Amino acid sequence: MPSPPLQNQQRSSVDSVTVPSKSPSAKGHASGDSEALLRSRSVSQRSADRRFKALDMTMKRHQYKPDALIEILHKAQESFGFLEEDVLIYIARGLKLPLSRVYGVATFYHLFSLKPSGAHTCVVCLGTACHVKGASKLMAALEAELGIDLGETTADGNVSLMAARCLGACGIAPAMVIDGTVSGKQTLEMALDKVRALQQH
Repeated sequence: MPSPPLQNQQRSSVDSVTVPSKSPSAKGHASGDSEALLRSRSVSQRSADRRFKALDMTMKRHQYKPDALIEILHKAQESFGFLEEDVLIYIARGLKLPLSRVYGVATFYHLFSLKPSGAHTCVVCLGTACHVKGASKLMAALEAELGIDLGETTADGNVSLMAARCLGACGIAPAMVIDGTVSGKQTLEMALDKVRALQQH
């Protein structure tokens, strides 16, 4: 799918995650139940939660400009650990963006997570070169081994399984990233051994 209209240099620095087929619908600002939720919680959050205060400061520093969305999402994830719906709604209203736009960007880049991430991360590249070399089979084997689906975290909170559109490592396809370390030319056995080692820690 095409990239969202963001600066190219920003896109090259982060890899994209598989975008869910459904996303919250919103026009203009967050609306309906989401807007009501935001109104009901915004006062207490702003006064009692320092994380929201830090988010406010970040948006103010960027003059509430929509093109600062990626930087603000980074700050939000740094502060909250992951991007829960309340936070996305808060950002959408602050930047005067549709919630669907904020959600779309948050799911497009694999460094953003909408769920608490595990102690370890396993990212499988599903780009064209890796796909041709069997990345889809790697992913299926890892899902079976961990007992979770793509984008989920094991029940014990130990391992999160994600996918990237391209790691820029086509010459060593199929590639995967374990806790920030790229491993290339992965066989099923190699990939499973790495994940099993994570489960023992």
